Parts: sequence; C-alpha cells; structure tokens
Amino acid sequence: VRMRMEGGDEMQGAVGLCCAWDIPPPAGAQAKWVRLNVGGTVFLTTRQTLCREQKSFLCRLCQGEELQSDRDETGAYLIDRDPTYFGPILNFLRHGKLVLNKDMAEEGVLEEAEFYNIGPLIQIIKDRLEEKDYTVPQVPPKHVYRVLQCQEEELTQMVSTMSDGWCFEQLVNIGSSYNYGNEDQSEFLCVVSKELYNSSGDLSSEPSYKAKV
Repeated sequence: VRMRMEGGDEMQGAVGLCCAWDIPPPAGAQAKWVRLNVGGTVFLTTRQTLCREQKSFLCRLCQGEELQSDRDETGAYLIDRDPTYFGPILNFLRHGKLVLNKDMAEEGVLEEAEFYNIGPLIQIIKDRLEEKDYTVPQVPPKHVYRVLQCQEEELTQMVSTMSDGWCFEQLVNIGSSYNYGNEDQSEFLCVVSKELYNSSGDLSSEPSYKAKV
C-alpha cells in the first residue's frame, strides 16, 4: 500500500493500515445487541436478556414476530412508554430481581410489567402490594394518667392493691384536712399511669379522671 504525502512524495511499507470503522464486525455481532428507544431514552441490551421471558413483548419484538415497530435514525426500536420505569424492567430480565429506588412507585412498575407481559415480575409486585395492604402499622403506646386522693393510712393499701399495668408516678402532700381521733390525718394525691397499646388510638375506654378512694 502506498500513501501519497504532501508535495507528491510517496511512503511505502504502510501495509495493512486501516481505520477501525473500516473493519467489518464479526459474524453475529449485530444480531446479538439490541438498541431500544423508550420514550426518548436509549437502552442497550442483548437479545438473550430480552428473551428471558419468551411470551413478553420485548422477546417478540427483537425476534420480529408479528410486531411492526418503527426505528429511529440509529436503528433502535421505538417504544412509546415511560423510560423511568423501564430500568427496573430491564434489570429484572438481567438478574431476576426487582430493585427499586425508594421514591419509585411499585404501581408504576406494575403498569409497565403488564404492558411488556412479564409474568413473574407482575406476580412479584402484586405480592408486595398485597403484603403492604395487610401490614398493620405499629402505633406507639398511649399513656393514661389517674389522680387518686387518699389519707396517709390508706397509702400502703392503695399501692399494694393497684390493678395490673398501673404504675406509681408521683405522690403530692396536700396538707391535713381530716381529724382521726386526736391526730391529724394528712391528705395525699397519688398519680398513677398506664400504657395502652391500641392500634386505633382510641382511649375512650380508659379516660383520665380524678378518683377518690
């Protein structure tokens, strides 16, 4: 091969020089890779990945079965769907797992999975949604307080006979109001509390009120 330089000189010995894009691709290379233009975003994958689900729209598309799809200027198949939810669809075909960002709605991926007719993925998302529906949210416990008024000699009996679940919180001396024999009996306010685990948050069955023993 001879190359003519500026000024008319010729350079010999450059045998076999050619550009990379002049080399024809190996046999079957063009058939292996598939370009998909989904809503303006281009995805590159293989026919093997798209054909993991034989009955899916994507498998039938790349095999040319009864589907007439337009192509863009690069030869990519044009698909008028949301590219945001196509990523999880394609990744599921690649590794068989559903991976979503925390701000991505499962309902959106389900809609796309049904469009592309990917049966296993449809079932996985439906199972997740049903599990969420049956999950009972954990509600933090509510506290109910009661104020009991009693005399000094009644304190021991009152504390020892409190119902299960009630806890002693505070004791307040409010002075002497009653006479018992020759001695004054001090009056106390005893504050007790109880935790209620009620999923509905309704505390009407355990109201707070003052009670005198």
